[in-house]
Amino acid sequence: MGERTNIPLAVRMAWAKVRKGIRRAIGQEEGWPPVGFVCWGSLRRTRPVSRSFGFDRGKPIDRFFLEAFLEKHAEDIQGRVLEVGDREYTMRFGGSRVIRSEVLHVGTGNPHATIVGRLDTGEGLDWGSYDCLILTQTLHCIYDIASAVRNVERLLRPEGVALVSLPGISQISRYDAERWGDYWRVTPAAATKLFEVAFGRESVSVESYGNPMTAAAFLFGLVVKDVPSWALRTQDPDYPLLICLRAMKTRTA
Repeated sequence: MGERTNIPLAVRMAWAKVRKGIRRAIGQEEGWPPVGFVCWGSLRRTRPVSRSFGFDRGKPIDRFFLEAFLEKHAEDIQGRVLEVGDREYTMRFGGSRVIRSEVLHVGTGNPHATIVGRLDTGEGLDWGSYDCLILTQTLHCIYDIASAVRNVERLLRPEGVALVSLPGISQISRYDAERWGDYWRVTPAAATKLFEVAFGRESVSVESYGNPMTAAAFLFGLVVKDVPSWALRTQDPDYPLLICLRAMKTRTA
């Protein structure tokens, strides 16, 4: 049953019902299908469907999770806000709550940037100035990630909030690797420790998104419309595709 691409749909549907009945009868969910019976279908390939995380096909799966996280914490995006790269999420989720929007970039040449600076060294940064920092898919491109996290805390005003995302199960970003580097993939435990050291244990909350299906789909470059909605709603902490954090600077920090 390994090669079934030419089998009529009606036969495949009947076989699917048989498999479901067998699983129900023997109470087996984990470990199904048996060895040698896996049907790879469109994923019987060693090259991805997209090498650009799916951006050329639609909304990437990690962006779906990231935007759900930002929407959940949209009330934090207010006052003076700093975002890395551009101000897309500042405007989309902050709206009228944003008094001043600024954009950080590591080098010249970004037309959206209002500040050129480095999170690892602190060069060009204005300490204690922001009510919110939106830092998405950035820290893994900084080799001295611990120093960068400490400086994230230094950028915030008391009670200011950093909304951060980090890749877990992910391909290498060739675009980033060839410009400033792509160094890290983290676990929720590592992300938690990094931010607790800088912000304090009570000031950090961490969420992870992903499961075996969404993680595999993301690695192949599939997008949100390629995956059933129920899979996007199901999270398995052992398969962290994306790690998101909310960290607040305390008054005494």
